Amino acid sequence: MSTQVLWVAPALALIVGYVLGSIPFGVILTRLGGAGDLRAIGSGNIGATNVLRTGRKGLAAATLVLDVVKGLTAVLLVDWLSPGNGVLAAIGAFVGHCYPVWLRFRGGKGVATLMGIALGLCWPVALVYAVVWLGLLALLRLSSVAGMAAAVSAPVAAALFDRFDIVLPLLAFALIVLIKHAANIERLLEGTEPRVGRRDG
Repeated sequence: MSTQVLWVAPALALIVGYVLGSIPFGVILTRLGGAGDLRAIGSGNIGATNVLRTGRKGLAAATLVLDVVKGLTAVLLVDWLSPGNGVLAAIGAFVGHCYPVWLRFRGGKGVATLMGIALGLCWPVALVYAVVWLGLLALLRLSSVAGMAAAVSAPVAAALFDRFDIVLPLLAFALIVLIKHAANIERLLEGTEPRVGRRDG
């Protein structure tokens, strides 16, 4: 088998993952719901937290669920079609969400999509992720802190569950999540980071 043929399945896994991950559900739902251009609202982010700033809780919940589902779908679909390439689909989906070509590479911060990816790769890791994310969100009402903590918990949980095959990609995803939250980190240090449901973030 030629080298070119060997690269077809991995390349397709990345592409399928990217296309699914890059679907900007927040932007689509707010437009269809008559809430305007999400990128011109609040922080300009395309995730559920910013959708919530439109005052449309239903749209925010739908965005959250769909962002999780697209990460999960990318991993499971590709792993079903091409066993062993689920991790590549995960990489494609995460990069697609954070850097979608359709939005000039200005995407979301990856927290919800990473939840779906974790669920597709290893459900116990996703369980830890969900507990950390939702627990801190309920306790602190700081979306950024909850999201970053959840992202960091993923590679740690993977190592604890002996899933060392996914530790490195999850570590890379966590790093990107932290980078995407740079402005939030700065506001946290200044003590000006808003809590969920209040304003910019």
